[in-house]
Amino acid sequence: MTDPAAARTARVPDAAAGRRFDAVLAELFPEYSRSRLAAWIKSGDARLDGRAARPRDPVRGGETVTLVEVLEPQTEAPAQDIPLDLLYEDPALFVVNKPPGLVVHPGAGNPAGTLVNALLHRDPGLAALPRAGIVHRLDKDTSGVMVVARTLPAHAALVEQLSARQVHRQYLAIVVGALVAGGTANAPIDRHPRDRLRMAVREDGREAVTHFRLRERFRAHTLLECRLETGRTHQIRVHMAHLRHPIVGDPLYGGPLKLPRGATPELVEALRGFRRQALHAEVLEFAHPLTGAPVRCSAPVPEDMRRLIALLRADARAAEAAS
Repeated sequence: MTDPAAARTARVPDAAAGRRFDAVLAELFPEYSRSRLAAWIKSGDARLDGRAARPRDPVRGGETVTLVEVLEPQTEAPAQDIPLDLLYEDPALFVVNKPPGLVVHPGAGNPAGTLVNALLHRDPGLAALPRAGIVHRLDKDTSGVMVVARTLPAHAALVEQLSARQVHRQYLAIVVGALVAGGTANAPIDRHPRDRLRMAVREDGREAVTHFRLRERFRAHTLLECRLETGRTHQIRVHMAHLRHPIVGDPLYGGPLKLPRGATPELVEALRGFRRQALHAEVLEFAHPLTGAPVRCSAPVPEDMRRLIALLRADARAAEAAS
């Protein structure tokens, strides 16, 4: 066990008499997740009047709770000196602008060279946090803003905000088809019944809600601003494909290539050569996990998407001028 001098203490309220130890502990130390507190109870690092207790043991009221924060390594990924574009940094969190092509977590086929490896080089203490502090992720080929917790209290608070749908997540997507209005995709999502690499809209899936509005309309494509109400895997990609307006370049859900009639060779080449989903996490807004102050970070649109938007815009203007 860690040095007892570093322990935190609290008094069990008299009104809590008869309640479970784990439930009372969660109220005394709300900055930690229930699973983390339960682990500390079982390891003896959360004690009741100096003695080990079980999670279900009832309290009498008036006891002293002693809590020692024991942080065991949660990842064995090596730290690597990979450049990071930090949009915001303080002792509680990082906000990162993830480039397209960077995998977030190490895994089969990607044991190194990931965002986690880069973060561990920046802050080795992240190894003691669940998923190295990452509370939400972006697909490998989706670019943009992500928040990473640097402490357990910050991690628990950010996870709670996400669960309560209090985090504003705004994306830009270039989709196939010239939409005439925005809307909301409210369709449950779960694993595809046959292809385990894909997700799909399913009646028995988990609730998934995406709001979208037109940012700019072209001849055969649309630039959309999408806002996540929920955060399912591949949610925007699946929803837009379900609406028959898949994201340009999406290797899993994109469908056939669509070219505007009479498009310039430069635009044709750009559309054919766009090998990733044209999806960018543009804005992230949340309450600071420790102070409660609003935090708003935006990530600039990457060069490949900027170039494609410029070509689509030029094509639309040329067509309008010729009409």
